[in-house]
Amino acid sequence: MLLALLFTLMLYANLQAQENSFTINSIHMESLPSWEVTNGHTLTLQCLVDISTTSKIRPQHLVLFYKDDVLVYNVSSREHTESYVIPQARVFHSGKYKCTVILNNKEKTTIEYPVKVNGVPMPQVTLDKKEVTEGGIVTVNCSMQEEKPPLYFKIEKLELETKLIKRTREKISNQNFVLMEFPIEEQDQVVVFRCQAGVLFGAEVVRSEFTRSEYVTVQASFSTPKFQVEPPEMIIEGDQLHIKCIVQVTHLVQEFPEIIIQKDKAIVATSKQGSEAVYSVMAMVEHSGHYTCKVESNRISKTSSIMVNITELFPKPKLEFSSSHLDQGKMLDLFCSVLGTPVSNFTIQKEETVLSQYQNFSKIAEERDSGLYSCTAGVGKVFKRSDLVQIQVCEMLSKPRIFHDAKSEIIKGQAVGISCQSANGTAPITYHLMKAKSNFQTLQMKSNDPATFTDKPTRDMEYQCIADNCHSHPEVHSDILRVKVIAPVDEVMISILSSNEVQSGSEMVLRCSVKEGTGPITFQFYKEKENRPFHEDTVNDTQAFWFNKQASKEQEGQYYCTASNRASLMRTSQRSSTLTIRVFLAPWKKGLIAVVVIGVVIAALIVAAKCYFLRKAKAKQKPVEMSRPAAPLLNSNSEKVSEPSVEANSHYGYDDVLGNDAVKPINQNKDPQNMDVEYTEVEVSSLEPHQGLAQKIMTLATDSRPFRALKTPVYLGVMVSGNESHRDGVQ
Repeated sequence: MLLALLFTLMLYANLQAQENSFTINSIHMESLPSWEVTNGHTLTLQCLVDISTTSKIRPQHLVLFYKDDVLVYNVSSREHTESYVIPQARVFHSGKYKCTVILNNKEKTTIEYPVKVNGVPMPQVTLDKKEVTEGGIVTVNCSMQEEKPPLYFKIEKLELETKLIKRTREKISNQNFVLMEFPIEEQDQVVVFRCQAGVLFGAEVVRSEFTRSEYVTVQASFSTPKFQVEPPEMIIEGDQLHIKCIVQVTHLVQEFPEIIIQKDKAIVATSKQGSEAVYSVMAMVEHSGHYTCKVESNRISKTSSIMVNITELFPKPKLEFSSSHLDQGKMLDLFCSVLGTPVSNFTIQKEETVLSQYQNFSKIAEERDSGLYSCTAGVGKVFKRSDLVQIQVCEMLSKPRIFHDAKSEIIKGQAVGISCQSANGTAPITYHLMKAKSNFQTLQMKSNDPATFTDKPTRDMEYQCIADNCHSHPEVHSDILRVKVIAPVDEVMISILSSNEVQSGSEMVLRCSVKEGTGPITFQFYKEKENRPFHEDTVNDTQAFWFNKQASKEQEGQYYCTASNRASLMRTSQRSSTLTIRVFLAPWKKGLIAVVVIGVVIAALIVAAKCYFLRKAKAKQKPVEMSRPAAPLLNSNSEKVSEPSVEANSHYGYDDVLGNDAVKPINQNKDPQNMDVEYTEVEVSSLEPHQGLAQKIMTLATDSRPFRALKTPVYLGVMVSGNESHRDGVQ
């Protein structure tokens, strides 16, 4: 509805503005009677607007009132002033107010004006009852209908006569009222309640005046208890003592209260039915003291006290003894005495066992005589018991036995239990364990069980036990226990006595050592990537060696070693780090190898050169073979040349012919034994002498060109033109 109204007014103002011009000159607020008013009075807030327009009729505008930025009132008006009236101002009306005027699309707002409402109305107080018994409950209703919650309430309970505030309760309620319950205590007679209300205003609470309720009359549910003691006069030990606690209960009480009689803090009598409780006992001096009677019902408790004195008939007996600590075999003497009055009846007892019915008792002490002793004395029916006396008879200790719990050898660092035990002797027994003649530890045993000490020896050690108890004999010593300690191998190292680079043929020595370890120690030498050790040695030393007189390339590689002893049986052997060794050749071996290599190279070069020249010689012999005649040579008489000697041409691999000469290669494929004699025919002029031919042949034989030795002799035949022919065989 409000939005529709605003829309209508704005539409109307817009239509008016299309015809007329206007402006809002100013706007401000005023408060009547002032900006601070008393609670319950009328508060009027006025919004004054000054508007100028060209129209003869004032335009209609909208006036809006805000409290703490929340719209609380709006009105459409043509007037200069519009009012927002609060008939009865309350505290919750306090706040910051402002007003806004809207005309068409123009709007103007005032500043914020603080308004404060002083005072809070007094609340109303009502009670659910005006009479109540002790222990009852009164419900108080405090309300304030004028203010808005949350509200603060405070209710106090007062004693009417003393005006003493006995209880106060406070609460913040989201309603206009609060209900609180107050218990009525036994001291209450006439009580009154008063209530104060408050309004939460920001971080502050604005409080009202107190409003007082009607009176509440309290009726007692039961009276304060009273004592009755019989006999009323002097009470002597042996008299029958009666202590009564009596209370009067009103008819309004639905059940009887509980009555309790206490001596000091101990309860001696109670009653939950009836109006009295009774404590009856034969009077003894220890019954003298302070007695209290309490009567309790629900929340109500009332007490009274009395002092009772009882006259002593005879004093308490005293047990005298020769000594509270006796060695076994000594004399135990006990004597019971009473100071002053003669007493006829005596008993001496150990705990609950009667030892004697006389004043004294003697015997040779044994260990079983240890215990608590007392004596009693009586006159008539009154008997009194002395204080308990602790007497201890001590048996001398037997020589302590010392032993340890190790089933095998003790490994260094492991715990071992050293036990001491005296089989005979009175407990408690104090054991001192001596380690290397020094006090190591002390234990006290309350029985003859072994005392066990824990130690972690690091070397061979001697232990001894010293035992002591209550006996007057000096402390006793055990035998000396010698403990053998074996140390596990620690920090296995591998090394070589020379350099890591070993000359071939030299001695090579590897050493495997441990920093610590009890022998015998087993050392194993390994080469990397081999599962089995190549050398093993067990020695009573912390190091072992492996010798190799002549090192070779086969010994080159990576080595490690392991070590173990008896202490290592339960764990893996210790392994060293890896040692890398390189084996190099001796200088003379390097020289020998170099010489051999150079010789091989030279031989290879010679063979290569020889092969090269042979191939070249073969190439020159080929034309000679091609120029050889088809028929054998004939002499001048047409005779066939006879086969020359086999050795004729064994030194030559080619023929030199004057004039037209050709080289015939030697047939290497033929068998030398079946090879035919080869001939070379030379034609010379008749003018040349035979000496020239021989010179030619010698020149051929001494030619520096390479040649091939023939196994088959070759004969050279010389044919001379004319009638003369000569044949020379040249070897």
